[in-house]
Amino acid sequence: MAATTMTTTTPALVPTSPCTTPRTSPQQAAAGLPAASPQPGQHPRLQDPQRDPRPEGEQTPVATLVVLIPAYRPDRRLPDLVRQVLHRCSGCAVLVVDDGSGPDYAEVFATVRSHGAHVVTLARNRGKGEALRSGLARACDLWPQADVVCADADGQHKPEDIADVASRVRHSRHMTLGVRRFRGPVPLRSRVGNTVTSLLLRAVTGWRLHDTQTGLRGYPAGQLAWLQQVGGNRYEYELALLLRAHRLGLDVEQVEIATVYEPGNTSSHFRPLRDSFRVYAPLLAFTATSLAGFCIDWLVVVVLHALTGRLLGPVVAARLISATANYLMNRRVFGAGQATTRSTVARYAVLACSLVAASYLLLLALTGIGIPLGLAKVLTDSTVYVTSYLAQRHLVFGHPPTGGAPRQPGHVRRKESATSMRQ
Repeated sequence: MAATTMTTTTPALVPTSPCTTPRTSPQQAAAGLPAASPQPGQHPRLQDPQRDPRPEGEQTPVATLVVLIPAYRPDRRLPDLVRQVLHRCSGCAVLVVDDGSGPDYAEVFATVRSHGAHVVTLARNRGKGEALRSGLARACDLWPQADVVCADADGQHKPEDIADVASRVRHSRHMTLGVRRFRGPVPLRSRVGNTVTSLLLRAVTGWRLHDTQTGLRGYPAGQLAWLQQVGGNRYEYELALLLRAHRLGLDVEQVEIATVYEPGNTSSHFRPLRDSFRVYAPLLAFTATSLAGFCIDWLVVVVLHALTGRLLGPVVAARLISATANYLMNRRVFGAGQATTRSTVARYAVLACSLVAASYLLLLALTGIGIPLGLAKVLTDSTVYVTSYLAQRHLVFGHPPTGGAPRQPGHVRRKESATSMRQ
């Protein structure tokens, strides 16, 4: 698609002040509820980021768009990106978070400031997730009425693609992803990693996202509070954010962008083994708790059946024990708050009773045709696993928004011209 030129009113000046807009979630906003205070386990704004060293009394320009760029030991591509974004998007503010890069990179950030960007400096390297949360908090303080587009500092996001994502956010008022098609000479670890993550995310949420690892993401004004409450210090934050958006029932748009990689992808700070584990951990957590529950259930059924020679009693006892353990584990997986204990216990009890009945009937049928109990138990629990997961996510621990269930992300808007590749 042709580049989108963003226009706004001529920038005015207002005094710098803390954000006075209530930090409400999308659901609270829809229901007219007041903002909630941070709960234990949430991530409040960081206390140690240093403000831009600006003269006292200097004013902050009004902006309808904030481009947030977390940066760790950036090269000269960062100042070039800042300059091009400010040139392309009138009325835009650029907020760069120096994620503890150290004194050797002071000159790069000084150049960024000279181009007109605001810089937040973290005393030490905290990881991309912490840098994004810190930047989102500062964006809320300085520009509470502005949309926010997050972009990477390593040159993978072109200014015209940033403008495209910003334009879609402005018109749709939905969270928007800039997605790559991974054509051409893409590093193998990036191609495989994105494919695996997309398949896992689709299995967990039903969402068909073309690029789950994109760092180019846009968020509409007034919907930044929930982003600051998502866990994860490094690259896993962005995947955890997608899982939280799905649980909140938010709409997600997709805009196709250019796929840009340098030879060898040497500027990436992604650590293949450690960060891959962090990225996949949120997706695998439910599978792990379900596997633990299955092992408990299987062991209790087999042992009690051997002792009593009956089937119904062992099935019920095993499901009660495993269901209790599974509920306690899944409360953490799905992030259910303490205030929801009574309602989630009631819904989980109904689900557990339904699964007990289904499990018993299937076991009775399979053992009745001569299948050994141990194997029949594996087949039965494999059959009800998907139903159990979906029911827990949407009916037990889910938090559907006012007005309906989560929607499938929007179709990708393709570019009119071929996606370009840079080497």
